Amino acid sequence: MATKWKIEGPHFVNCNCDFGCPCQYMALPTDGSCKAVVGWQIDKGYYGDTSLDGLIAVNTYDWPKAIHEGNGTMQTIIDERADDAQRAALQAIMQGEGGEPGSTMLLIYRTMCSTYHDPVFKPIEMELDMSARKGLLRVPGMIDTEVEPLKNPVTGVEWQARIDLPNGKEFRQAEVASGTTKATGTVPLEFSNSHAHFANIPLSSEGVVA
Repeated sequence: MATKWKIEGPHFVNCNCDFGCPCQYMALPTDGSCKAVVGWQIDKGYYGDTSLDGLIAVNTYDWPKAIHEGNGTMQTIIDERADDAQRAALQAIMQGEGGEPGSTMLLIYRTMCSTYHDPVFKPIEMELDMSARKGLLRVPGMIDTEVEPLKNPVTGVEWQARIDLPNGKEFRQAEVASGTTKATGTVPLEFSNSHAHFANIPLSSEGVVA
């Protein structure tokens, strides 16, 4: 029997698409490819009997075309504070293990990746403020991401926008923002002022917990 898991806490995504991300609406990505960094702050979580409270995990992805066309590459970066059991658990979760096919976006993304690089264990600095739509991610020597609110291009006033997906595999509602990422690891990424979003909803091996 597959190990059951659950993680609770905010997470963010920064990808190479225009604000809003066409993928959220069953359309092709902005430039035809999909590249993204996803960071999870686990306030509470478990994998079987293993507690994951207070840990952080990150995935980097690169698909040459739309996600559903496959042939992607991914890598997981795991909080170096995790012990051996927690490292194994987070590696499994970030690949979506333990769920039925199509149950979570983590499993869908892993299925669409033909290349999975070994995980690395690093110090991770992550600050997420979903209400302010601000965040940062730092993994020394690997990833540097900053997220800020959308701004009116004429007045500079901050603008709030949301994505509402009643049947979403990742979230039910997300706050849209603007992100800039440079990653120099095994999955290199570089994009600026592109789509980002924050969400805060429990995710389990069976899917989003409503």
